[in-house]
Amino acid sequence: MITETEQETKEQMHKTISSLETKFQRIRTGRANPALLDSVEVDYYGSNTPISQMSNIAVEDAKTLSIVPWEKDQVQNIEKAIQSSDIGLQPATSGDVIRVIIPELTEETRRDLIKVAKSEAENSKVAIRNQRRDANALLKEFCNEKEISQDELRRGEDLIQKLTDNFIEKIDDLLEKKEKDLLEI
Repeated sequence: MITETEQETKEQMHKTISSLETKFQRIRTGRANPALLDSVEVDYYGSNTPISQMSNIAVEDAKTLSIVPWEKDQVQNIEKAIQSSDIGLQPATSGDVIRVIIPELTEETRRDLIKVAKSEAENSKVAIRNQRRDANALLKEFCNEKEISQDELRRGEDLIQKLTDNFIEKIDDLLEKKEKDLLEI
């Protein structure tokens, strides 16, 4: 019972870390990255569709993304979607290719993005702690139903705490890397 609870908790914590990594990819660092456009959706025949599912997105150089839609009549729709999104990028169209030039980050923008990254990291830490709380509650329930002993309960809680500490440390490491990335000029 303890092993299953530990495994289940570990899987949930891994999902939280994966989610954080995805969120960090969406925070722009001044370098072109196709993940910047993951949150942008285009009205495509009545349904919202991510740009990556209707075009090829490539990194032309360190500061430029190029988008080639599979259907040429979607160029204007993709351009409008990028302009109206909250990512703060302006597309430039030349024929069938949309280019998105990533502007240099100002010091103020960098600080704001670091705040966003810290907020995302803190949310992930809260999620990890909630998973710890749920696992401990499950172990206590097993103990109350006499399925495990008090000693096994304490051992299980210690295992869950060690897991929690490891994952919180991973979050801190990811945040530190993202901060360095954002401050790099």
